[in-house]
Amino acid sequence: MSKEKDADARGEEEAEIPLPDGQTTLLCVIQQLLGFDRARVFCSDGKVRLCRIPGKFKKRMWMRVGDVVLVAPWDFQPDRGDILYRYTSTELQRLERRGLLKELHELLG
Repeated sequence: MSKEKDADARGEEEAEIPLPDGQTTLLCVIQQLLGFDRARVFCSDGKVRLCRIPGKFKKRMWMRVGDVVLVAPWDFQPDRGDILYRYTSTELQRLERRGLLKELHELLG
C-alpha cells in the first residue's frame, strides 16, 4: 500500500493550498517565459504583468507556459509582481471545485 492510500485510509485531511485573496494575491496564467527569472502572466483582474520567479523555484519547481500561478503584485509598481506558488493538476481540480478558476476561464475565452 502506498503512502497516499495509507493517508486516505486514516482519513487525513488534504494539505492546505494557498488561495488568492483578491487584493494582495491573484490567480494568473503564465503566457510567456522571458528568461532571467521573469515571466509574463495574465491575471484574473484582466492585467498582464511581468513577474519575477524567486530563486527557491528555479530548480525545484519548473514553470511552463499555461501553468496557473499565485502572484503578489508589487505595491509601488502594479504592472509587476512576484510568483508565490505554482498549482499542480490536483490542486487545480480543487480550485475548480471551489469555483475560483471561473474568472480566468471567462477572461481567457
